[in-house]
Amino acid sequence: MATAPQPQLPLFYKDLLPLNSRDHGDWKVKGFDDASFIADTHAIPLTVDEFVDASRCYPIVFTAGENPLPIALMGLNEGVNMFVNEDKKFEQGNYAPAYISRYPFMLAKLTPDSEEMSLCFDPQSGVVGDQADGQPLFKDFSEEEKAKIAKGEIGVREPTDYTNGVLDFCRRFEEAGQRTKEFMNELKKLDLLRDGRFDITRADLPDQPFSYTGFQMVNEEKLRELDSATLETLNKNGMLMLMHAQLFSLRVMRNLFERQSEAGKIPTPNTPA
Repeated sequence: MATAPQPQLPLFYKDLLPLNSRDHGDWKVKGFDDASFIADTHAIPLTVDEFVDASRCYPIVFTAGENPLPIALMGLNEGVNMFVNEDKKFEQGNYAPAYISRYPFMLAKLTPDSEEMSLCFDPQSGVVGDQADGQPLFKDFSEEEKAKIAKGEIGVREPTDYTNGVLDFCRRFEEAGQRTKEFMNELKKLDLLRDGRFDITRADLPDQPFSYTGFQMVNEEKLRELDSATLETLNKNGMLMLMHAQLFSLRVMRNLFERQSEAGKIPTPNTPA
């Protein structure tokens, strides 16, 4: 089976294969038994389409470096995810980022110079394969197609409604990714990003703050200083709302810290996250 180019696989993905009816005609996909694959991940990539929903549950920050990306913090330290319980289940009632929901599928280019993207999957996910249970990925051959096969003609299975739904979800995710890229470019153009720092103290350790750095955030002061024409443009294109959603989300940072603290998953004070 052909393998999609994978110089550097995205988070969670251990391998990547293009889905096709020839190799995977009888394959099915089942749901994950639990959320083990995200249990040790504290930061999940996020698109701007999700800012409002995600801001109610997670602090939203931007990665450090020249090409920052938005992430939802499910924990304040490496290896800590406070939204996966002891049974490895994702806590109900919290927003599930699209990056998690699309796994083990994604769209990828089969050749570096290609403009076309194909639906691929991670064969090591443990949920896609030639198995008895699950959602079929392709429809069974019709009687007409079976007759063609009997004559030596090649029959091609059509994707099921489930597979078409996955493809549509992945397409919308890529489109949201493009809008995210445009948003980040605008933040950089207007110089609206600054290094972030969050200092939290516990009542039992008032003189030993816990400092979290290594991320970026919207520069609220510079945002307020923008001229009225620029603000009007940002308001009309929806980017101003996204900036406010990011800043608003930081209000849940302390809640997340307190949850980690109660669970005994806080490192030594003054140790960077």
